[in-house]
Amino acid sequence: MKRFALALVIFIAAPLALFAQQAAPEIPFDSVPNLLKLPPDLYLGEVSGVAVNSKGHIFVFSRGNTTGPAYAASAAQLLEFGPDGKFLREIGHNLYAWSFAHTVRIDKGDNIWVTDKGSDMVVKFSPDGRVAMVFGRKQEAADERTGPLKHPNPPLPPVDGMFRQVTDVAWDAAGDTFISDGYINSRVAKVDKNGKWLKSFGEPGDQPGQLNTPHSIATDAQGNVYVANRGNARIEVFDGDGKYLRQIKINEPFDYANALPAIGNKPGPNATGTQSPGAPWTVCITPGPNQVLYTSDAFPGRVYKLSLDGKVLGMLGESGKQLKQFGWIHEIACPSENEIYVGELLNWRVQKLILHPKK
Repeated sequence: MKRFALALVIFIAAPLALFAQQAAPEIPFDSVPNLLKLPPDLYLGEVSGVAVNSKGHIFVFSRGNTTGPAYAASAAQLLEFGPDGKFLREIGHNLYAWSFAHTVRIDKGDNIWVTDKGSDMVVKFSPDGRVAMVFGRKQEAADERTGPLKHPNPPLPPVDGMFRQVTDVAWDAAGDTFISDGYINSRVAKVDKNGKWLKSFGEPGDQPGQLNTPHSIATDAQGNVYVANRGNARIEVFDGDGKYLRQIKINEPFDYANALPAIGNKPGPNATGTQSPGAPWTVCITPGPNQVLYTSDAFPGRVYKLSLDGKVLGMLGESGKQLKQFGWIHEIACPSENEIYVGELLNWRVQKLILHPKK
């Protein structure tokens, strides 16, 4: 009987031990206090975008500078800070495309790209802050049909060169641009370095390679495209021509009983979609030669470090309002493996995180 009991304990404990061994490690990290030095009369709103250029300058795309009504106010402002957080300038003051900020990215030539979900436009600025190229078209203010975009089911077919609530941009080595388009069209557009429309790929749905709110996008050194398929709670990987390759899902354990959402009711233990654990709101891939991927979720509010083949290497953080806690990370900038920047919607801030992975 004793042998049977011992065998039973081992039989039960073994899977638990294996489960514990498979859990990704927590990565120790610090958050730099008082990172951005704003002028006395300048304030951030929801920080939807953050990026870093080759000089270490920090670009913040914020839903600030708004004085309109609660609904349909223009909420977009692009600010640049030095590596020390000193305010340098505002870019694109009163720009025609400004409506509802979404993301900002910096390409290898230090050009500044923004996506505006409200105007359905992508704007490329030169490093000195002048408009260099625009994609998409804002609705005409004089058109009687101008108003919030509808979400019919099935959705209306997409139109080449036009976007419906565009979300993010990325590039390959040839300078081709990939644009995640976005809340309605649920596809990826590809244009060449001269702005010529080449193709689009992906479609609405929940099957492999189909998209439900492609919310963020990045490319690796081989030109593969990683799409944060937020509504389907996974990352989709395509090659540069749009061929579907694989998907990455994050399913790391956490203390559900004690985890708190950043806002709203706690999602159920079997929640799916945008608020489900591991649903990627962001995707960022570090420069080479040894590239890693960072992504984040809204609940339980963690940042995840992954290998490009999808293995979770570590994780950090939780929901909250203090330093080292997060309130809906909307974009991650990852200029190096152990230095990342996160822009938060709910906390109206950028945090610079210094990671200290265990050797």
